[in-house]
Amino acid sequence: MTPSQLADALRAALVQAVDDGTFALAADQVPATVHLERPRQREHGDWATNVALQLAKKAGTNPRAFAEELARRLAATPGVATVEVAGPGFLNIRLDAAAAGELARSVVEAGEAYGRGDAQAGERVNLEFVSANPTGPLHIGGVRWAAVGDAMARVLQAAGADVAREYYVNDHGAQIDRFAESLLAAATGRPTPENGYGGSYVAEIAQAVVADALAAGDADPRELPEAEAVEAFRARGVTLMLAEVEQSLEDFGVHFDLYFHEDSLHESGAVERAIARMRANGHVYEQDGATWLRSTTFGDDKDRVVIKADGEAAYIAGDIAYYVDKRERGFDKVVMLLGADHHGYIGRMRAIAAAFGDDPDVHLEIVIGQLVNLVKDGKPFRMSKRAGTIVTIDDLVEAIGVDAARYALTRSSAESPIDLDLDLLVKASNDNPVYYVQYAHARTVNVGRNAAAAGVRKEDGFDAGLLDHETETVLLGKIAELPRVVAQAAELREPHRVARYLEDLAGSYHKWYDQRRVTPFGDEEVTDVHRTRLWLNDATRQVIANGLGLLGVSAPERM
Repeated sequence: MTPSQLADALRAALVQAVDDGTFALAADQVPATVHLERPRQREHGDWATNVALQLAKKAGTNPRAFAEELARRLAATPGVATVEVAGPGFLNIRLDAAAAGELARSVVEAGEAYGRGDAQAGERVNLEFVSANPTGPLHIGGVRWAAVGDAMARVLQAAGADVAREYYVNDHGAQIDRFAESLLAAATGRPTPENGYGGSYVAEIAQAVVADALAAGDADPRELPEAEAVEAFRARGVTLMLAEVEQSLEDFGVHFDLYFHEDSLHESGAVERAIARMRANGHVYEQDGATWLRSTTFGDDKDRVVIKADGEAAYIAGDIAYYVDKRERGFDKVVMLLGADHHGYIGRMRAIAAAFGDDPDVHLEIVIGQLVNLVKDGKPFRMSKRAGTIVTIDDLVEAIGVDAARYALTRSSAESPIDLDLDLLVKASNDNPVYYVQYAHARTVNVGRNAAAAGVRKEDGFDAGLLDHETETVLLGKIAELPRVVAQAAELREPHRVARYLEDLAGSYHKWYDQRRVTPFGDEEVTDVHRTRLWLNDATRQVIANGLGLLGVSAPERM
């Protein structure tokens, strides 16, 4: 019996009690899904629910009496061994071994679909992450967002949402001006401009700009008048830098559905149209020669200038136009993953959403990430030969590999700073969390190979009641949790829950492996015990592979 089947049985018992008048509830007061959780102490059973505490008052009775009636009805369900009422009205449910063991077969038959659900089906989500300025290689902060954002997208999709991954290219404004001037300086042998960009990558991009122009038959950008030269280095430099970032992300396993260019908002008139819409809604006014958004109406700490007195658009004008554009493209939810230095954006973005006519609590979500500190040889690791004083995505991958980087960056809450021990993350030891989980998967595959060599075949037999050892009960319980973990990770935007779950699952599997054999010992005959354990082994393999896939991490067959 799967958790969803047990939840359905609980709901059916509730509906029956409502229909026959035992519970004085309206039909629409019965929850669509009854929530189950694993008890903290195994002796309390396999599953627990507080549904009686939630509904008793509405039914005009006390929770314990409500729970006792529900327990009586549920106890008649095939596969349910016992139902006990605890405390003020909790239900502790224990399945019989056969019902619990059936999960192993269900998981294997479901394959890659196991763990997926429809809790967020029908919701269109625009997920913006990374969005680093195209003025240099992607640094460690952006790499964290690449790993977390892509894992978040995978988890949301597993929960049924329609997700578009989007990268906002900041190719308009002063930073891009300084980048273009830095490229020109590097190409002509001049010193780096004040507040310009250094690092050997600037010289590399500058040389590539010149080579690209000459190959296309265009004038040498170094020989153009200053303003034209800056513009030439801007146009080609941003394109080349962005192409490099995009390739690094693809190599990291992160693919964006759209690279949206900020400059297009200004060139297409989208900024003017968005401001006009805000004005029509009564939230834009003129003062001191500038155009303002009345953002304090919606909780911002001050009103914001959108068009400066000199006629130039302020930075927030692009933010307004971009939000409007996303909503007009039909997205129900705009989710933004921003760096630790963007706390000030929360108030203004919520004001933008409200001025557009949206409910910021419904249509907008902002996640603020924290810093990543790298440690190597017990000391902070900062130096990049190419980029100067930052660690780039390529530096990290070279140091520990894609899998270790992605797993390590997603296994902690994005809103907490993390320290990555680069020495630990390359160790083949149980202290290394990614190794620990991947090794569990490789071990399941190896068990399968050995079983095949010994003539143990799943298709020759399965008796769920044979999975009655304590380690099997615990392992089945862990396997059963994946759908709930995925649903929670999607709802809370916390893919790290999947990583921590996988570590617990791997631990339960290793304990089971140490105590139960899948292959016969010596001349022992192959029986349904071995075949049934192989089903459990393969179910574990499938769950680990599915979980790692949600994090964008490979599930190796050998280590």
